[in-house]
Amino acid sequence: MQNFTYQNPTKILFGKDRIADLAKEIPAGQRVLITYGGGSVLKNGTLVEVRAALSHAVVTEFGGIEPNPSFENLMGAVKLARETRTEFILAVGGGSVIDGTKFIAAAIPFSGEDAWDLVIRKAPVKEAVPFGTVLTLPATGSEMNSGAVITRKSIGAKLAFGSPLLFPRFSVLDPTKTYSLPPRQIANGVVDAFVHTMEQYLTYPADAPLQDRFSEGILRTLIEVGPITLQHPEQYEARATFVWSATLALNGLIGAGVPQDWATHMIGHELTAKFGLDHAQSLAVVLPAMLTERFEAKRAKLVQYAERVWDLREGDDQTRATQAIERTRTFFESLGVKTRLQDYGIQAADIPNLVEALEAHGMRALGEKRDVTLDVSRRVLERAL
Repeated sequence: MQNFTYQNPTKILFGKDRIADLAKEIPAGQRVLITYGGGSVLKNGTLVEVRAALSHAVVTEFGGIEPNPSFENLMGAVKLARETRTEFILAVGGGSVIDGTKFIAAAIPFSGEDAWDLVIRKAPVKEAVPFGTVLTLPATGSEMNSGAVITRKSIGAKLAFGSPLLFPRFSVLDPTKTYSLPPRQIANGVVDAFVHTMEQYLTYPADAPLQDRFSEGILRTLIEVGPITLQHPEQYEARATFVWSATLALNGLIGAGVPQDWATHMIGHELTAKFGLDHAQSLAVVLPAMLTERFEAKRAKLVQYAERVWDLREGDDQTRATQAIERTRTFFESLGVKTRLQDYGIQAADIPNLVEALEAHGMRALGEKRDVTLDVSRRVLERAL
């Protein structure tokens, strides 16, 4: 296990009816900007509850944050926040709303000419407006981490950025607020959390047995409760377990002191930016192909994954590892998330443009050993057809 520093200052308020606790977390009279996405938080009553809990504050609202939050739209929120002298931001929604809010929080005090410089890491995040979250869509873990992914439509870029200043001060996780989500979003959330875990776990042995067991526990739990919460959306225990699993998959704990991959995510971002795939759809397409292409580099952990997660103990190492990759694909498909590029109308002729986009965005050396070159990425995409 490598040397590491683990810091996570986010306070979690978990369980039913915790939105009312916002009154204790945000001081009276504070100028608060509520950010949210589409109509779900209005339809299921979440925004009404939030407004009631913040009756003691001075509230402004900014809605319409997209599933892939765009720089262009978010700058409108930055303008509004500056005009209203926002002191605190409350994100009400899923990972996209929270990611967008992280950018807003960093961009409000930014004094440079172009706040996109924060995303491309040309300028550091030196300060940020404090913010909290009310989670309504479990998937990305953004409610308990300091990273975000932002899209700039004008140049077709979808990039990740982050800063220790961008941890939420607190996050409200009420599983009942996710009951009204459509099956597609729940399935996507399960896949997203699963692949987040895999990117921190399925690398190479690093003498970190505790982190491995943490990761294997999350993976096995998602395999168990994913189908249940998809079929029975108001079964509280299954949904609560899924919500907490998604948070733990990317709050930094399982990745502390171990190598991490993220090549699947980087390639997936290009699929979303160019073809509009849901984030989880892109991950479900890329991961099985990535594991197959990098079979030898990941062999030891693939065998461990086969045994500990899928209970595959018959046959030689290669057979079990191969079966584990196929079990992964089958699991995603069983949730209704397709795993082939052609399922989304993407053909072999589209691959060169995707590789060019990776190169343009500096994604030339990805993976835990930085050996996922552009040629490797191309072969992964070809396997994903």
